[in-house]
Amino acid sequence: MTDPRENDARRTLELLRQAKTAALTAEQQNQLEIAKSDRSGKQAWIMVADDSEAVRTIIILMLRSLGYKHVSEACDGQDALEQLQKKEHDLLVLDIEMPRMDGYRVLEALKADPVLRHMPVIVASGLNELEAIVRCIELGAEDFLPKPVNSVIMRARVAASLERKRLRDLEQLRLIELHWEKQLLAFEQEKSERLLLNILPPAIADRLKQGEQTIAERYSDVSVLFADLVDFTTLVQNTTDPVELVGMLNDLFSRFDEVARTMGLEKIKTIGDCYLVVGGLPLPREDHPEAVASMALAMLDTLAAFNQERGLNLSLRLGLHVGPVVAGVIGHQKFAYDLWGATVNLASRLQTSGVPNRVLVSGEAGDRLRDKFRIVERGAIMCKGIGKVRTCFIDGKL
Repeated sequence: MTDPRENDARRTLELLRQAKTAALTAEQQNQLEIAKSDRSGKQAWIMVADDSEAVRTIIILMLRSLGYKHVSEACDGQDALEQLQKKEHDLLVLDIEMPRMDGYRVLEALKADPVLRHMPVIVASGLNELEAIVRCIELGAEDFLPKPVNSVIMRARVAASLERKRLRDLEQLRLIELHWEKQLLAFEQEKSERLLLNILPPAIADRLKQGEQTIAERYSDVSVLFADLVDFTTLVQNTTDPVELVGMLNDLFSRFDEVARTMGLEKIKTIGDCYLVVGGLPLPREDHPEAVASMALAMLDTLAAFNQERGLNLSLRLGLHVGPVVAGVIGHQKFAYDLWGATVNLASRLQTSGVPNRVLVSGEAGDRLRDKFRIVERGAIMCKGIGKVRTCFIDGKL
């Protein structure tokens, strides 16, 4: 039967291999591949550091006879540290009495190095005094072998040290995996929140994130503005490149979005070449008629600049009305925040009945804007499904 811990370890290694997280160096990635394919540990890199060439040779031959294929050697402690800085090893077999740098100083240097401090060290020394053994263990050595080294004891100690290193590595890898998964989750959450904010007002998005299932409210007084590009259908028919057409529309509407954002208004949606924006919801504000009227005039200025940049002659019809609406979120997977009511219908009818590049407003809206805008009476017009409606034009600010 497969050990569940082994399955967990394999899953960890596989995830890390696929993730290629920046927390792992290329050398560590290589070590992971070896650990994944070499359960016996025979592919481990082992260094033997001893100033006696004869002793080094004996230990190296002993390790190779035990099946360890990658064994390097160092003639003293300084040589060992320099090599370890260049290439990661899985185990160090270390002598104590060496010139330039003895084994104690090597252990101290390894302990102070954040990369090498977890590499297991087996001290193989002729110093068999208890004090020397204790000092080595206190400095971080995992085991101690008296010289001359016995091959049976060597096999057991090396295998045990490499297994302990493997378990430590797997624990560290699990921590890296958890950290990576946490980062991925945070990234996905941030992406979802950005998406919600792109399609919903922030206040509504917050309520959805808090678990509200149905969001619908009645607002007693808001300003609704419809803006439609004149003869855009003809432009669509005469444009052969759909990418160019969509790019142009996206550019213009993105500029309108920025105007709405700057003025603190809510763009509700676009319907083809029609743009719907509202003031006074979801957060109420007393000056919403003035803000939306200013938005309408700013949209005309934005379109004029757009036409000049692109060599076009597009026009806008704009309709504005004030009054009560019902607003809410529709859908469970593809969310949409929308408006309903007579106020919305009349604003749409005013846009349809408007004059290119002029802002047509209802009489009620005109009366509320007279103190700050130049209002010109247009007279009553017939609006489909509504009847005669008194209307005015906004000809600019006072």
